[in-house]
Amino acid sequence: MILLKLYIYGYLNNIRSSRKLEQETHRNLEVIWLMRQLRSDFKTIADFRRHNRDTFQSVFCQCVRLCAELDLYGRELIAVDGT
Repeated sequence: MILLKLYIYGYLNNIRSSRKLEQETHRNLEVIWLMRQLRSDFKTIADFRRHNRDTFQSVFCQCVRLCAELDLYGRELIAVDGT
């Protein structure tokens, strides 16, 4: 669960690299608090991401559904960025 929090934090803050996420666990107080002072190696973070791709998809789909149920989306405009 803690590594999932780290992955979501990275997603929200545009940090995709496992090595950069590892660095955040050492220097960023917000991440240190979120991780409960645990520091994962970049390899552990990368393996977690690789082994749980389907879980991430499920979590993000549930998040979108929850936001829709709470009426947080205006559903007025949809844009896709292909870059």
